[in-house]
Amino acid sequence: MEWLKELDQALLLWINGLHKPWLDSLMWAFSEKLTWVPLYLWVAIIAFKKWELKPFGLLIAGALLTVALTDLGSVHFFKNVFMRYRPCHHHDIGPLLHIVNDHCGGLYGFVSSHAANHAGIAVFLSLTLFKGNGKWMTALFGWAFVVSLSRVYLGVHYPSDIAAGALFGAAVALFTSRLFTFMAQRQST
Repeated sequence: MEWLKELDQALLLWINGLHKPWLDSLMWAFSEKLTWVPLYLWVAIIAFKKWELKPFGLLIAGALLTVALTDLGSVHFFKNVFMRYRPCHHHDIGPLLHIVNDHCGGLYGFVSSHAANHAGIAVFLSLTLFKGNGKWMTALFGWAFVVSLSRVYLGVHYPSDIAAGALFGAAVALFTSRLFTFMAQRQST
C-alpha cells in the first residue's frame, strides 16, 4: 500500500512541477466554475432543440440532481469521513508544491468534488443526451479530464482524489441516467 502512496505523491509532484505562468492561468481557468457556463448553455440549447419541453425539463432536472448528489456526496460521504488533507495543506508535501494564486481550498480533499461533478455530468449526458455520439462523448470526457487534471496541477488534489471522485461521479450518473430514462419513458406513455 505504501507504494501507491508514493506513486500518488510522485505523480502529483511531477504534474504540479510542470508549472509555467501561462499554464498557471490556463489551469486556474479550467478549475473555475464560471469558465464552463458557455458549455452548459450550449448543451442546454442542444437538448432543447432535440427534445420537447417535458423531456428537456427532465434532462435539466437529471443533470442538476447528478451535480447535487455528486457535490454533496463527495463532501458528506468522503471528505468529512476520511478527512484526508489536501496536498497543499499537508505538512510534508505542501511546501514542495507550486500553489497558484495562494489558493488551496478546504482542508480535506478525498474525494475531489470537481472530478465527481464533471465526471458525473459527462457520464449522465453521454447516457442520455449524447448516447451513441462518439464525438460528443469524447468531448465530454476530455472536458472532465482537463478539469480534473487542473486540480492536480494546482496542487489541491492527489491523483487518487481525482480517480476516486471520478468513479463516484460516474456511479451517481449511472443511477441518475437510469432514473431519467425511466421518468422519460413514463412521460411518453
